[in-house]
Amino acid sequence: MPGLPGRALAGVYTKVVQLRNRRFDRGRRVIAFDRPVVSVGNLSMGGTGKTPMVERIVAMLRKAGHQPCIAMRGYGESKNNENISDEAALYRERFDDLPIVAQPDRIGGLIDIFASAHGQRVDCVVLDDGFQHRQIARQLDIVLLDACFDPLACRVFPAGTLREPIENISRATHLVLTHAERVDNATITRRREALESLWTRQARKTPFFCSVSRHAWKQLWVYDPRHVQGCAHAAVDWLKAKRVVGACAIGKPDAFFAAIEQAGATIAARFVLRDHDPFKRSTIERIMHAAGQHNADAIVVTAKDMTKISTQSRGMDFPCPIIVPELELVFAEKQPDTWAGLKKEILDVVSQDVG
Repeated sequence: MPGLPGRALAGVYTKVVQLRNRRFDRGRRVIAFDRPVVSVGNLSMGGTGKTPMVERIVAMLRKAGHQPCIAMRGYGESKNNENISDEAALYRERFDDLPIVAQPDRIGGLIDIFASAHGQRVDCVVLDDGFQHRQIARQLDIVLLDACFDPLACRVFPAGTLREPIENISRATHLVLTHAERVDNATITRRREALESLWTRQARKTPFFCSVSRHAWKQLWVYDPRHVQGCAHAAVDWLKAKRVVGACAIGKPDAFFAAIEQAGATIAARFVLRDHDPFKRSTIERIMHAAGQHNADAIVVTAKDMTKISTQSRGMDFPCPIIVPELELVFAEKQPDTWAGLKKEILDVVSQDVG
């Protein structure tokens, strides 16, 4: 909401948020579980890379022999799990036998998980979108910031996209700048320096830690319902010189379409849907019609959106394959705070006895 009304409402919103934070700072209504908690969150509304970051942490923990579970709000989640959230569906596809709490009452969900036979082996918790969910105490608070935006120039909702004032990064233990592929090195340096200056002004006792990462497509999943059931893998250059229709329902779609073009494809039509759009059959039909009309070689969608398309499109006759890029976070190696350092911190924390 631009202009004076937006700034006025942002002032009210900020006062409410800061009052709430002061209560949590005093420990009121904060629950400490008997196993370590790692939170992944952000200050802005959507699109910073929380899902691939959570995936990377969970995969790393499982490889190291730990038994994590994920706790998330679960937008759109129903009690009978017939309408699970985008992220929860994606995690269930990526990780076999992974306990997931996906409901507004994350504390109650975790208590239920820990009391079950399946959940007794869980030795750590990864909070998805947990920076503002302060009812759960955590040992690490990782905050992601989009490198495309100057954090010191962003405004609080509804005048801007920040969920709370940028000064509140003082609660974090680690910062990660994401989407470094969309800015130059000089901009990355300015972002880190600005954040370090803010960190210092907040009189933080912990050292400044800010990793840098970029979003990259690892490979493609090719779904071709015309010929075979299931899917096949393909290199990213499969898209080179292809004519495609792109569709997504994510917070910041520009990066998705830019990645399609960087892979060498020509985008014949774009469908930008609201974040977490359910992809109803009527929407899928519009996308299919555009693909046929433009004689597209493929339809490109995100992994989150494919989880919805796969359930909503049963029996539909697609005119071309559906391509789903497998997204990963690639961390910069030539900078002070690397993934190796963050990985060591996470493994050290989850190995601690916090009971």
